[in-house]
Amino acid sequence: MATEDSPSDDLAWQTDNSDIEYSCPGFDVRRDDVVLPDGTSTDFHSVEEPPAVIILPFTPTDDIVFIKEWRQAVGRVNQGLPAGTVEDGDTALLDAAKRELIEETGYEAGSMKKLFQTEPANGLLDTVHHYFVAYDCEQTASQQLDYNESIYVNVTAYEAFRAAVRQGEIQDGRAVTAVAQYELKSWYM
Repeated sequence: MATEDSPSDDLAWQTDNSDIEYSCPGFDVRRDDVVLPDGTSTDFHSVEEPPAVIILPFTPTDDIVFIKEWRQAVGRVNQGLPAGTVEDGDTALLDAAKRELIEETGYEAGSMKKLFQTEPANGLLDTVHHYFVAYDCEQTASQQLDYNESIYVNVTAYEAFRAAVRQGEIQDGRAVTAVAQYELKSWYM
């Protein structure tokens, strides 16, 4: 939010050139040649990544469906929520969320609604994460994992999952953010 003392127009950088320096499945690394507000010329690297959906799935008995997944970047099994990239064939974010829930867990939602969206690391990434709450989730299929996914599906009481977030047992930022926002929204509803 801009204030009277610091209008946002005074903070804008000018981009003179932009190139993809590295590309791989899932993301690109972009290099921008920029001019800062004080006239300094420099370069800036960032990661371009498609939007993602994250699902907080509740069963009909208000348990949470969560996943355990190997995360190579941190070298350990991570407890988190079903999530994935919005793909070219997805006609809407809701379609992507429904698809990812079924693919990663085999569970299908009776209903789903958007919770919020966030830019998880906008100093480094251009991606937007779209969070959904899914209700009345029931297992209707088997998992349809991508070739590079190692995922186990678990179900637990929401209170236990929330307590694990609060106690730092769940470190996945997307899961922590989803629970925090869900709790905040519940407070105001």
